[in-house]
Amino acid sequence: MGVGIFFVLSGYLITDQLIAHWKQYKRLDLKDFWIRRARRLLPAMFTMLAFVALWLSLFDQARLIALKGDFLSAALYFNNWWLIFHKVSYFESFGPPSPIGHLWSLAVEEQFYLIWPLVLTILLRIVPQRGKIFLIALIGATASALIMAILYAPGMDPSRVYYGTDTRIFALLIGAALSVIWPSQSITANISRRSRNILDLTGGIGLVIIILMMGWTNEYGDYLYYGGLVLLSIISAIVIAVLAHPLSRLARLMGCSPLRWIGVRSYSLYIWHYPIIILSSPTVDNSSSILRMIVQFGVSLLLAALSWKYIEEPIRNGLLGKLWRKLSMNPKLTYQRLLSIIAVSPLIFLTLSCNNYADSSVSAKPTSETTVQNTKDQSSASSQSKNEETIVPTTPPAAVPITPNSANQTNHDQTAKEESGKGFTAIGDSVILDAAPFLEKNLPGIVIDGKVGRQMVQAQEVVNQLKANGKLGNCVIIELGTNGAFNSEELRTLLSSLSEVQQIFLVNTRVPRKWQDTVNSALKEVAAEYRNATLIDWYSASQGKENFFTKDGVHLQQEGAKFYADLVTKAMFNETRTIIKFAPL
Repeated sequence: MGVGIFFVLSGYLITDQLIAHWKQYKRLDLKDFWIRRARRLLPAMFTMLAFVALWLSLFDQARLIALKGDFLSAALYFNNWWLIFHKVSYFESFGPPSPIGHLWSLAVEEQFYLIWPLVLTILLRIVPQRGKIFLIALIGATASALIMAILYAPGMDPSRVYYGTDTRIFALLIGAALSVIWPSQSITANISRRSRNILDLTGGIGLVIIILMMGWTNEYGDYLYYGGLVLLSIISAIVIAVLAHPLSRLARLMGCSPLRWIGVRSYSLYIWHYPIIILSSPTVDNSSSILRMIVQFGVSLLLAALSWKYIEEPIRNGLLGKLWRKLSMNPKLTYQRLLSIIAVSPLIFLTLSCNNYADSSVSAKPTSETTVQNTKDQSSASSQSKNEETIVPTTPPAAVPITPNSANQTNHDQTAKEESGKGFTAIGDSVILDAAPFLEKNLPGIVIDGKVGRQMVQAQEVVNQLKANGKLGNCVIIELGTNGAFNSEELRTLLSSLSEVQQIFLVNTRVPRKWQDTVNSALKEVAAEYRNATLIDWYSASQGKENFFTKDGVHLQQEGAKFYADLVTKAMFNETRTIIKFAPL
């Protein structure tokens, strides 16, 4: 939400400056504009990139190598498209987040700064009427919003439409359109008291709506990409219009000294806050630390203040030119020459840092498609319909005793064990693959279809294929949600397609990512609506058992995989009343 507001504000301010320059000189000095933008934006960003590269070269060299492309794309302002083409998700990621991942928005900004002044110059020459330029800007914004709505796929990771310049430029154009009809230097200060009250009331209501949207919005909500972000941009434009008015009381409130101090350094704060948070947070963070957050906030403020005072302001006011003149007058000042080079182009340092370790090997978890299936014949299982319930064993299940009643009981036991998994089908992602060996041991004959990276939206296709191949059992286990959120409607559609299945087991997730609670809430809500659905609470059962997981806090160690398989097996036994003999614990 904050990025969307920033886009609108930036579009307004930049266009306002360009139009003011046009009115004064009847032309736009694009070279001067771009130089001033570079002086304003590049020094802080290059300093931060150099800092992050140095930090990673000292403490995490493999990570620095993996981020070489991110550094280059960020420095050249095409980071958003780099992330799109390399399918790097903003929302769903298991690896440690990139400490420079926030620079995608600055790439969108810079691309706008390069293209929009050229377009505006043409428009001011061809159609100088403000009304026509306003409409053209709104047409462009509408086209961008439509592209976002068309490209967005419900249930899939929305990073493509979130990152894209084409799908996010509507916010910048809405701000630009506002500046055309509401230029800050031409707003009349002669308004009535009543108009002033209406102005402040409108701005106040808009500000409250923005705050409520920030607090209540879920980033996986479909409405965001079907007009929600556009609505945010329009409301932001209204608030900006009020704040730009010289008689606005709300503007005086927002312009108080503490907020002004932050506002002046807002770019520096944006540049520094994210790497500070990422580099000082554990890879797997299941709990928030108030102390850590306070320290991160304080360090971000400190670095932002230092950056603004000693790097951004001096360079913006001509420090590099002064240094160059001194160097030209006294070539012997070698150390000053080196400092100047580093200040202007720390990319040299980044390149050297990355190349020093270019030959190092970086291990990564395989991402290729993996499918595990057991193709034994299925047999039907029977159970009575019942209301949904949640099963949360606190300890691994014990072996189910089978008391011999005759000499043939031993053979019967062996047959029951060999066929205990027939009629069961498990559909899932990499977590079910981790537990697959133990599930097959507990339930010989079970069909397991797992794939790394699988999302809920792909489950219907898997179900259809299993049906076509005759491998869908009467009892189906669904373990999905590890790789991202889904909406409840998708899950309802999937369960409705399994109406002929006697029993469905939905396993919730433990994944230290922000979609965890969304996934688990959806599973619990929908499971309660289907009589043949049972929720298996892996999230609660694995609480406090860090030794079950690998470093990412999601995938299972051998001990965790065995516990997971036993948990699912016992849940199925309790519901189906099938005679299952567990492997010895």
